[in-house]
Amino acid sequence: MLSLRFINLRRTYRNVKRLTQIVRVLLKHGLGRFVEEINLQRYIPLRHRIRTFGRYGVYLEKPILAERTRHAFEELGPTFIKLGQLLSARPDLVTKTFADEFRKLLDEVPPFPTEEAKAIIEKELGKPLLEIFSTFDETPVAAASIAQVHYATLKDGTCIVVKVCRPRIEEITENDIDILYFISRLMLKYIPESRFFNPTGIVDEFSKNIKKEMDFFIEADNATAFRKNFEGSETVYIPKVYYEYTTKRVLTMERLVGIRIDDFKRLDREGFDRKDIARKGTEAYFKQLFEDGFFHADPHPGNIFILEDGRMGLMDFGIVGRLSEETMEGIANTFLALIHKDFDRLIQQYIELGIVTEEMDIEKFRIEFKRDLVDFIEPLYTKTLSQIDLGEYLDRIMQIASRHNLRLPSDLLLVDKALLTIEGLGRRLDPDFNLISVAEPYASKFMRKKMSPKKLLIRARKNLYDITDFLNTLPKQLRIFMRKAIRDELHIKMTPIGMDRLIRDIDRSSNRLSFSLIIAAIIIGSAVIIHSGSGRLLYGLPALGLIGFAIAFLFGVWLLIAILRSGRL
Repeated sequence: MLSLRFINLRRTYRNVKRLTQIVRVLLKHGLGRFVEEINLQRYIPLRHRIRTFGRYGVYLEKPILAERTRHAFEELGPTFIKLGQLLSARPDLVTKTFADEFRKLLDEVPPFPTEEAKAIIEKELGKPLLEIFSTFDETPVAAASIAQVHYATLKDGTCIVVKVCRPRIEEITENDIDILYFISRLMLKYIPESRFFNPTGIVDEFSKNIKKEMDFFIEADNATAFRKNFEGSETVYIPKVYYEYTTKRVLTMERLVGIRIDDFKRLDREGFDRKDIARKGTEAYFKQLFEDGFFHADPHPGNIFILEDGRMGLMDFGIVGRLSEETMEGIANTFLALIHKDFDRLIQQYIELGIVTEEMDIEKFRIEFKRDLVDFIEPLYTKTLSQIDLGEYLDRIMQIASRHNLRLPSDLLLVDKALLTIEGLGRRLDPDFNLISVAEPYASKFMRKKMSPKKLLIRARKNLYDITDFLNTLPKQLRIFMRKAIRDELHIKMTPIGMDRLIRDIDRSSNRLSFSLIIAAIIIGSAVIIHSGSGRLLYGLPALGLIGFAIAFLFGVWLLIAILRSGRL
């Protein structure tokens, strides 16, 4: 028990130390306004707070703010770089300006020393490097926030890539995730409009994904599952995993030789049809989404290559998504509702997917949200996607969602992220690309399958079981309810939103007021004693009075420091 407390104490100390470092970096890059908004001033050293008092809330233009945030993430290290990469695919949440800036984090991560990578490989595989590989490229071909990749060759001449986890990444990430949870809760408390972004849900999903990414056995199994799902495909190729050279921190896979999907000049020079690539790639994605229920959730250009035979080679299977039948059905219905301009059906899907919060007036929401959707979406049906300003489109969607207090559940974050990435890449390949039109056949096929007699029978049987279970437990639940009602043991739980913050502020203010009254009383009492001239003298004045003034002075300085620490003078 004592050792457990010691471990928790050490972890708390590390977190506080790291949080102080994070606050300093944010201030260094001019992000003091955010620090002030979520009340993190107490983690700023007093001398620094006094030196820069009143200058935290400086307003910055959005492009400058986005650039400075990216620089801060780069300085804060792997966890924040990975978070920035996640947010780079979420212009609906962070706006297009921030998403474009965060996208630069994808290719600007410095590698760690090759000697450290070699040491990790030898320790994990239990052999000297020269006994495992015939060649090993000293220069990393790619460096990411979690790992870096080296080209190598097996003893039999097979060309491979070796992915090596960064040193101490697990410890660093664990501490940073604790801090991100803390910051997300502060955002919900002090920035109510952040509720739409669901910051805690984002951290939840981010935490799950980054922990999975650091376990290369999971990534290897994901790659094997994708390889099986696309076995025999003429569109997609998945590289082979070499399990005998794979551990939790080292992943060895077949090397793909091809053209990066966003290298448009080379694609054109080699005679590839970019429109065909956009269509086939999106079709492959919707196969994952509606047929497999298992999809690649990080389809950015660095993970997709066009091979010599025209197939699309996928890499990096650390972030994947799995969908339940109910979620797949909800997504399919959403696409079909958009295609057929069925706004009532679209609103119903938002409700069933959990995007609409429980405390919302559903009927009022239906009326007001439908009006906004009709005003905004209907004009888009007369345009091609190339005629739509994507930034303006995303900003308008965010404004509508924020106005209606919608919240995206964490299990849909990956789907949304991947869809936006695919849409953006498709538009760059083909200006006339339309994501919804490509989705329609797959969504329709899925819904036809759901409405087949066999599926309806299975659903009816499940509903019958649920009804039977409900009827069996109903008498018992009624007896418990009646017993509590007779004994006057029924309780109504009410949670007043924001009341805890009000009570805390009132309590703090009343304590400071009481403390001020005590100081004033000491000053008045000391003044009376000095005026009376009684008692032992010190420097010609009553000692008790002088001591009282000294105590009042110290208490006053203490109170002033406490107010400065809170950031509310």
